Amino acid sequence: MQLGSIFRKTRMLSGLSQEALAEQLYMPRSTISKVENNKMELKISDAIRWFQVTQAPEALAALLCGVDITTVVHTLSKLIGGFISYVA
Repeated sequence: MQLGSIFRKTRMLSGLSQEALAEQLYMPRSTISKVENNKMELKISDAIRWFQVTQAPEALAALLCGVDITTVVHTLSKLIGGFISYVA
């Protein structure tokens, strides 16, 4: 999976348009598009802000640790689902 698709997925899951995210990150919308299409890379500080704004800390942690993000999200979902079943 390429990084651009990860950035796009986190933006879309947060319900933000490219324009809305660009405003919150103080970037042009064209930069958001370039990042999502793997035509530009972000500085780590900008990537961190992206994941903060899109409320996707698990994606940031997975990237920094070199772990597949899909695996992390799937594992967290199972863990949380199991915890909810245990509490109920």
